[in-house]
Amino acid sequence: MTAFAHVDYPTEHPGVERAENVVAAFRRAVARSDGARGAGSLLLAAGVAGLLVVANRVVDTWVDGHLVAAWMVLWVIAFAGIAIFSAPARSAGVALRAAGARWAESRRLAMEDEKTWQLAVKDLRVMADISHALDRRAVDDIRKYR
Repeated sequence: MTAFAHVDYPTEHPGVERAENVVAAFRRAVARSDGARGAGSLLLAAGVAGLLVVANRVVDTWVDGHLVAAWMVLWVIAFAGIAIFSAPARSAGVALRAAGARWAESRRLAMEDEKTWQLAVKDLRVMADISHALDRRAVDDIRKYR
């Protein structure tokens, strides 16, 4: 007698599914964040960390049994650094994000121009259209100066 075994195997590996879920969650988190707050917080953390390293070096030279006072000075410097650098760090984050967006847009336009130029080199009709548009723009520019 013959018996058939029907075993249902999963079509995807569970590890792959978990990895895809992690990537999807990361993309959702990135889409929800405004970017300026994150960049500002990162710059603030970097600035305060640098300030704390310098303060730690200075405090280490005069500790000589004044450990509590040294820790108090270190934390006062940390909180003062957070209070002082929060607004500049946020504006620097906004400026960096805007500069990055401008750079990405200029690169996208440059790639589109290069793609159009490569098409124009191969297709004379496109080259004629570009030439006509440039001639028309030149005529319009000349008319402005009369």
